[in-house]
Amino acid sequence: MLQAESELMVEALDDVFGWELLQLGLWGQRKSLLSGCRTRRHAVIANEKLRSTDSDVAARLSQLPIANASVDAVVLPHTLEFETDPFAVVREADRVLAGEGHLIVLGFRPWSLWGFRSRAISRGYPPGLKRMLGVRRVADWLELLGYDVGVTRNYLFTPPWGGTAPRPGQPSPLLRRGWIKPWPAGAYLLKARKRVYTLTPIRPRVRERAQPIGGLVKPTTRTSS
Repeated sequence: MLQAESELMVEALDDVFGWELLQLGLWGQRKSLLSGCRTRRHAVIANEKLRSTDSDVAARLSQLPIANASVDAVVLPHTLEFETDPFAVVREADRVLAGEGHLIVLGFRPWSLWGFRSRAISRGYPPGLKRMLGVRRVADWLELLGYDVGVTRNYLFTPPWGGTAPRPGQPSPLLRRGWIKPWPAGAYLLKARKRVYTLTPIRPRVRERAQPIGGLVKPTTRTSS
């Protein structure tokens, strides 16, 4: 699954440029999802409750120690599904993201075999997962904040047990829909862009002077000597 998501991220980051990219939340090995990153710098911020040497910064993801509108892209790899207040994390990601920046979200689909298995296990699947958020719900949140949702890619077309290891040099079979096992997709990648609409000031229209009718001078209250 991690290899499939790494391949997806290379494609998703192909047109993401700028100075700074942030990955909020640990997922897999250190920066394994950011191998195709094209920004000048990139960093991983982990939840303060999950301190690890694999992250660059440990902080509360709903209160990031980052300045407003200072990064060009934010990646949330299944981060929202492990947070108590996922919308607060989305709002915080929106705060630090600059205008026209990219937001990429990886998530599991609730109505899939992966979602059914997660609900069947008391500790969640993967372990520690609190809830699964459907792509439509996340898209609604982003549209509410003024984002344009441009790309939605489904993957994990296999059941969440067993599986075949991909051959060297071949794309992961989890990314393509198979004819032998036509299972519904278990996860999605959502890519959105933060739009900033500038307001154009409207100058007050100059009132036109009244024109005389029939060549006559408009009468006034002034008298001349």
